[in-house]
Amino acid sequence: MRQRVGWLLWTVLLMLVLFCFLVDAGNYNAPRRALGSNNISVRQHEDGVKILTDTPNRVVLDNGLVQVTFSNPGGDVVGIKYNGIDNLLEINNEETNRGYWDIVWSNPGKKFAYDKLYGTEFKVITARKDQAEVSFIKTYNVSSPNGLYVPLNVDKRYIMQRGGSGFYAYSIFERIEGWPGAEMDHIRLVFKLQQAKFRYMALSDTRQRFMPTQDDRRNGQRLAYVEAVLLPNATSNPIFAGEVDDKYQYSMEDKDNKVHGWVCTDDQSLVGFWMITPSSEFRIGGPLKQDLASHVGPTTMSVFSSTHYAGGQLGMRFRQGEAWKKVFGPVFLYLNSADPNNGSTTTLWNNAKEQMRKQVKSWPYNFNSSQDFPSSDQRGLVSGRLQVIDASNVLVPASSAYVGLAAPGEIGSWQKESKGYQFWTQADENGQFVIKHVRPGNYSLYAWVTGFIGDYKHEGEITIKPGSRIQLDNLRYEPPRSGPTLWEIGIPDRSAAEFNIPDPYPTLMNKFDNNNHSDDSDKFRQYGLWARYEELYPDHDLIYTVDSNNYRDDWFYAHVTRNIGNETYVGTTWQVKFQLHNVTHPGNYTLRLALAAATLSELQVRFNDRSVARPLFSTGKIGEDNAIARHGIHGLYWLFHVDVPSTLLREGNNTMYLTQSRDGFTFRGVMYDYIRLEGPSSQ
Repeated sequence: MRQRVGWLLWTVLLMLVLFCFLVDAGNYNAPRRALGSNNISVRQHEDGVKILTDTPNRVVLDNGLVQVTFSNPGGDVVGIKYNGIDNLLEINNEETNRGYWDIVWSNPGKKFAYDKLYGTEFKVITARKDQAEVSFIKTYNVSSPNGLYVPLNVDKRYIMQRGGSGFYAYSIFERIEGWPGAEMDHIRLVFKLQQAKFRYMALSDTRQRFMPTQDDRRNGQRLAYVEAVLLPNATSNPIFAGEVDDKYQYSMEDKDNKVHGWVCTDDQSLVGFWMITPSSEFRIGGPLKQDLASHVGPTTMSVFSSTHYAGGQLGMRFRQGEAWKKVFGPVFLYLNSADPNNGSTTTLWNNAKEQMRKQVKSWPYNFNSSQDFPSSDQRGLVSGRLQVIDASNVLVPASSAYVGLAAPGEIGSWQKESKGYQFWTQADENGQFVIKHVRPGNYSLYAWVTGFIGDYKHEGEITIKPGSRIQLDNLRYEPPRSGPTLWEIGIPDRSAAEFNIPDPYPTLMNKFDNNNHSDDSDKFRQYGLWARYEELYPDHDLIYTVDSNNYRDDWFYAHVTRNIGNETYVGTTWQVKFQLHNVTHPGNYTLRLALAAATLSELQVRFNDRSVARPLFSTGKIGEDNAIARHGIHGLYWLFHVDVPSTLLREGNNTMYLTQSRDGFTFRGVMYDYIRLEGPSSQ
């Protein structure tokens, strides 16, 4: 009897095991849900990645966690399904206005046109369970009428991986020798999300909050230009009433532009949509170049090329017959989610930053299939140490210097370079630097050091081959200097941020950049600050006395025009008063004049006689960066060296006159970076 009971128990146990096995086998293909770090939901799909082409005019990538639908063969992203939401993209938009690449271009000297780069051919590049890569190709027809289509071949590619919470996007642009010339100013990848769901935007730890909607903007009041809109009656939320919204208020320097996006916070879902850019090697203009990021729409984009905060000289200009090829990306479109009852926007933001760090660590990717994107073992490295001669003629470490490789050119040419790749790093406190993951090619090595004017350029080109490990000798930068400093205004850091940035108008504020800050580091991003100049100086222009004034309080951040009535704007003249206890005769003094920005301006310099018709120095008409209107604190960097004969100076009181002579509209002007007057050389 006892033996019979034992067999019965073993039989029951075996049946339970078999039942569990069958249930598990029946669910083998079902998505699995687990709880990841920071309470982020993670799903696994054991079938891997699928490429679905059953539906006409559609291609679908699906890994069980994310499903992305593309137009075929156009290559637009028309749908993103994730976490129970059928489409994260704006379903009320046309399918061509949801997720797309675009370019602004023209024939040389002609009006600019807009092209969304629709593909004409679809290809499967990789089809494995662990990864799928698809391609949508636009091919230029050389027999088409000149000016009708942008003379480019464009290969738009998308990658999805097993278990990946998102997808990668990159594009290969190519011009063939013999093709027509062209000008190309803006290249972007844009996603427009559901307005009804995505209301919270995050750019950084301190720049994030709930946002107004595109409908609020449509019902708003246009201000000095179309991008700036006053929201007198924000229907989405009364807290936005009276604010100004302008997409340029959310711009970022490329060195900081690694992750940004939006969060859906409705009752059923807590979902984040993030643009992650792990490298800036394919961006233009260097690490300080400013570009748009996420903004009201809700819109999230990656800007690969633009003339914003720089002007047309940063646009790509191709001669008749000029060949060219460049890979833009990959970037990672990352999706995350959390339980609305246990998570928060902070939960998703912190997880997005963690994912960004993983992507940066994984760069350069080794999984994409294009031979035009070198993997890590096909790249090189350059290291060295930079030192700089200080004002006491002592060689000191170039602490925190920006050091980079860009296309061969003149000193400082990197900030206007747009066709090639750039690789930048910051030196440590001892001036040591390592530039990693450099694509094969010929480069010049450039640098600049905060606290010192000018640019450094290493003599000779640097050739990178696969596997190169180049160790440079100690490098020495000798900044421009002719004699001792008699006086100076500002900090040589390529920015006007240290000067007097006025408080914004209470009725024209955007609280996005005032929301979480413990300092005023983004104070310049407010609308209308330029108009504060006339309030601070209603009767006369700025007068600055070197011995008694403080540039942080008494030097206005932008040298702007003045409205004398009926929207008539005239140039203005600032005065710098200083004393010289003795003047060396004969002798040559030197004025170092560094500008952080300029917009259709002409800066003239005179000493001690404002009425003299011919200035000692004029910049001529310079600048197209529009940084004043677009809430930037700098654009392109300008450095001028002015010889000042001792005959123009006096013992005792002196006055330097700085005249911005161009008039016509409110946004003409310059931003100063740093001004220094040097005495004659003691040698």
